[in-house]
Amino acid sequence: MAVALAVHGLVLLAVSRSTPAPPDAPLQTFDVFLYAPEPTPPPPPPAEPAIEAGGGAPASPSVIHQPPEPPPEVEREIVAPPEPAPEPTPEVGIAPLPTPTPGQGLGGQGTGTGTGTGEGTGPGSGSTPARLITGPSLNQIRSHHPPNARSRYGRVELSCIIRLDERLEACRVVSESPGGLGFGQAGLVVAQYFRFRPPSEGGRPQPGRRIVVGIDFGRPR
Repeated sequence: MAVALAVHGLVLLAVSRSTPAPPDAPLQTFDVFLYAPEPTPPPPPPAEPAIEAGGGAPASPSVIHQPPEPPPEVEREIVAPPEPAPEPTPEVGIAPLPTPTPGQGLGGQGTGTGTGTGEGTGPGSGSTPARLITGPSLNQIRSHHPPNARSRYGRVELSCIIRLDERLEACRVVSESPGGLGFGQAGLVVAQYFRFRPPSEGGRPQPGRRIVVGIDFGRPR
């Protein structure tokens, strides 16, 4: 502040000497304002180091896990392989397999012959007559009863040929009783329901043979 006052005084002195003031001129007045410089704020104090704060509970000590000890080895039982059953010894006098023709073997040798005739449904060397397989039902006979003789009993005998397919054909009326009421014609219609196995000779069917069949309409009194 003293330096500023000295400088100001010197300036005034130099001005007053260089320019003489007129005698009647009024003196100029200068207002000098002196300001004190604002004090420089002190530097801020150094920041204190932050305190490290830990969170939570302290860490637990490390635990080392060791694998469990393996169980002691157990000796495995060795199973013996199954023994195959011994093959059966063939008995003396019995052949291992049947044979269609006689021959020598464990069963020996033998021959035989035989003859015979008879009736049967299978093939054979004998002769068989015709055989009824099925006939007309009672309802089928009633449905063809002559309309003019509903309350009458009648009987018809037919002579027919057996075909290879077991049906009858070429039938003709041998007899009818009573006559003239239509029983003969009714019997020819009912003959379609018969099935016969044809006779055979030497095991072979013989179609074309004639047979006689009887049909009863109603019951005799």
